Amino acid sequence: MEIQENIINKVALSGLVTLDPAEFYTPGERVVYDIKDNLFHGLILKEKDFREFVKGHDWSQYQDKYVAVTCTADAIVPAWAYMLLANRMAPYAKEVVFGDADVLETVLFVKTITANLEVEKYRDQRLVIKGCGDIPVPVSAYVELTKRLTPVAKSLMFGEPCSTVPIYKRKD
Repeated sequence: MEIQENIINKVALSGLVTLDPAEFYTPGERVVYDIKDNLFHGLILKEKDFREFVKGHDWSQYQDKYVAVTCTADAIVPAWAYMLLANRMAPYAKEVVFGDADVLETVLFVKTITANLEVEKYRDQRLVIKGCGDIPVPVSAYVELTKRLTPVAKSLMFGEPCSTVPIYKRKD
């Protein structure tokens, strides 16, 4: 039996370009503000009490943070209450969104992809969108990348270059 002397890296020779969605992660502190703490008996938002809270609260604690505003209680909260919170947080926070931590992450990834993805760089390339890494990437980021790259890429795959799942292949 003959031992092969030269090991050939077929992945390197394949011409695949790997794109790591984690490159679009927005660093910074994330905070979830739960309006349930402002509800009377955990059920009702009293306008007068809520407005007093909003007026007297120290909103500077949200300085340079990414904030998700939500309500985890089973209560009906009027839209204006979230609007008041956004109005007070916006001058301090880097971003304020309605929703939970997952929604916040989605918004941040999509905004960063929209602002920073150089689509033309990937024209006619065989792309692999990396499937795992140290930073959790929301599915929405994969959807956004797919939506933006499909019109320019020769092919699009998910996973790692050694083990991919085909997503799209242009018919030439």
